[in-house]
Amino acid sequence: MSEERRQAVLRAIVEDYVATHEPVGSKALADSKGLGVSSATIRNDMAILEEEGLIAQPHTSAGRIPTDAGYRSFVDHLAASAIPDPHKRAIATFLSDAVDLNDVVERSVRLLSQLTRQVAVVQYPSLRESAVRRVELVRLGLERALVVVVSADARVEQQTIPLGEATADEAFERAVREVNEVGQGLSGATLATALGAWAAQPGQVPWAATLADVVVGATRAGTVERVMFAGTSNLARAGSGLEADTIAPVLDALEEQVLLLRLLHEMADQGDDVSVRIGAETHHEALRSTSIVAANYGRDTLSLVGALGPTRMDYPGTMAAVRAVARYLSRVVEL
Repeated sequence: MSEERRQAVLRAIVEDYVATHEPVGSKALADSKGLGVSSATIRNDMAILEEEGLIAQPHTSAGRIPTDAGYRSFVDHLAASAIPDPHKRAIATFLSDAVDLNDVVERSVRLLSQLTRQVAVVQYPSLRESAVRRVELVRLGLERALVVVVSADARVEQQTIPLGEATADEAFERAVREVNEVGQGLSGATLATALGAWAAQPGQVPWAATLADVVVGATRAGTVERVMFAGTSNLARAGSGLEADTIAPVLDALEEQVLLLRLLHEMADQGDDVSVRIGAETHHEALRSTSIVAANYGRDTLSLVGALGPTRMDYPGTMAAVRAVARYLSRVVEL
């Protein structure tokens, strides 16, 4: 019971802090949230949450604010939220009036930005991802090799990789054989997961992970990585939650589309309905003050939709909006 109550206290702190951007005190929670316990009990729970690193006190005598770990715990305990019916109708109406693919993407990104009040990003559908037919590896001296990937659609991609050290013929040939056994006929997230597990096996050649990355990249080489943004001005609006000196680095990171696409692909490859990266989980210094919510859409596409904003965001609402827009986009591109 105490664990459930502490989770309720954490949820209340997150919700209040997102709404007010002010540290949350125990008395305010006892008065307004209907937790059914005294402020003294809430203070005890807050002390435990602080010890666990889920909340922090910005300065002496202040209330508490969530940490990145606190937001993560909150998100992990969220039940799937439903988007309000008016929003559902708005999405359906807005997308049904689109005249072509460009119009669908443009309308989707604008609408998602309006629904979430965050930066919205939609990747154009790409249908040219192909499965692996076979992989060949050709020695180029002692320390380099040429990787040749032949895809199911007869596309051929080549790339040189460093071996790092002399590799015995037996180990070299075994790596080629195993990559073909594991990867043949696979594509996308399934291929990446299978080859990632293969490369992580004990006793693999030191360049196994590099080889796996090249093979996965080759199946995506025919894709056109085009994205559209909307709502970047939301980063600078009053009460957005971002400090003024953090906005420029975030905008720079958004302009570097390769970085953002790589992050979105990693999130989509997790296989979750909607994936969330919070603060340092983005693994990019410029995005440490932000969170990203993303989902893939379409059945046979390598396509993504997402929203980026401050860590102090409305996670239930943003996740529901991203999920809903992704579902409607899937219906459109699969027609």
